[in-house]
Formats: sequence, structure tokens, C-alpha cells
Amino acid sequence: MLNIVIFGAPGSGKGTQSERIVERLGLNHISTGDVLRAEIKNGTELGKTAKGFIDQGLLVPDKLMIDILASVLDSFKDSKGVIFDGFPRTVAQAEELKKMLAARGREVSIMLDLDVPEEELMKRLIRRGQDSGRADDNEETIKKRLSVYHTQTSPLIEWYKNERKYFHIEGHGRLKEITEQIIDAITGRK
Repeated sequence: MLNIVIFGAPGSGKGTQSERIVERLGLNHISTGDVLRAEIKNGTELGKTAKGFIDQGLLVPDKLMIDILASVLDSFKDSKGVIFDGFPRTVAQAEELKKMLAARGREVSIMLDLDVPEEELMKRLIRRGQDSGRADDNEETIKKRLSVYHTQTSPLIEWYKNERKYFHIEGHGRLKEITEQIIDAITGRK
């Protein structure tokens, strides 16, 4: 079973590429952003708590996310694998994900790092906010999210390199070419 972590700064194309991988390889997709937005929209207690963090450009606490992910993962029967989109975001979360998967006899197969220049990220996120109306895609919040990414999330690159799971992907350019880089990385083609 494939367990893929798709990684990158906000706006790097994780969701878009996850959809393409799901279509090509028949995997399940767990987007923590989508899961959290659904919780917020439904007005659940988790959603209310998460909204407070998200509105400030902060990360949702690890315990909440691991519990959500375990529940979603366990709901997939006869799955070929899963793409974790938006999780882990810290080394502590990566360690918890590793434990949670190990308890199920699984492990992360590969971590795909979608690398996009920051100037391009800002353009993408502002455009996405205008197109979708997402309240968290405004310049001030985007800057906070990118700062959190650089201080708390980017250390995952070294962690996954040490785990021998890391794979760098040029995340800007033609969409189809980026997807092919990803498929080649997953299937072991060079």
C-alpha cells in the first residue's frame, strides 16, 4: 500500500497534484484543509476550535489532526494507498504520523516536496482567494502562513531525508510535466 506525503508551501499545488495522482493511481486523498473546512462549515466543536487557529494563520494542534487522520484513514477499505495533503506540517506531526501508521502495519512510502518560488506562491494564493473567496487567502494571512511554513514546516525536509523518503519536485512550470515528475518518483522511474 502506498502512503504518500505531498508537501510544499501554501499554494505549491498540493491539492491540484493530489487530484491528478488520485486519478492516475487510484489512491485515496486526505486533505487536512478540506477536512478542517468541512468541520468549520458544519459548525462542529472541532471546526470552531480549528477556525480560531486558521483565522490567525496558525497550525491546528497535533492531537486534533492525528485523531482526524486516523479516523479518515480507517474509513478507507481495500485502499491502494493514501495521499496525505497538508499533513504533517511539523517534525512532531511526522513522528506521530509514523507511529499512527506503524500501529496499522504501514509506513510513509515517499514524501514529495513541491518546491515553488515564494513570489509565485503569493501570486497563486492571492488569485485563489479572489477566485474562491477563501478568507484565509489574503496578503496579510498569506505572509503569516508562509512565515509559519518556513519556521515550523520546512524542517520536515531534513527529517524525511533522514528517513530516506524525501523526493524533490520542481513545483512550477507546466502542470502535466510536474505530474509526470511525481508519477515517476512514486513508481520509481528515473
